[in-house]
Amino acid sequence: MTYKLTIDQKPTYLHIMVTGQSTRENVMQYMQDVIRECINLNYSAVLIEERLEGARLGMFEVFSMVSEGAKQYLGRLRAIAYADADGDRGLMQFAENVAVNRGIPIRIFSNVPDAETWLLQQARGSS
Repeated sequence: MTYKLTIDQKPTYLHIMVTGQSTRENVMQYMQDVIRECINLNYSAVLIEERLEGARLGMFEVFSMVSEGAKQYLGRLRAIAYADADGDRGLMQFAENVAVNRGIPIRIFSNVPDAETWLLQQARGSS
């Protein structure tokens, strides 16, 4: 695995920045790590800031990973904000649609401030 997680505990959500190489294996493993950290630190909301390098994954890989991940993570988190400034917007919207259709509470953003705003709105809405 060639990635690193940087974890910042906010009052209402966990902010996790992931850096490293863009591979299917890295994405699948870091998502498991994110869920584990949320559970261990008792957070139900997370902002994942992805800063991976290298070739982006294709549509089939994204569909497959999101479908597989949805089975593992359904019901574990109340809100997932995913920020990727360098992501293909169309592909990211496709990933969001696949996840939401499988019951995952996720929103995709192109920047961290918008993701933070959404997460804070989610926290206010659930209190």
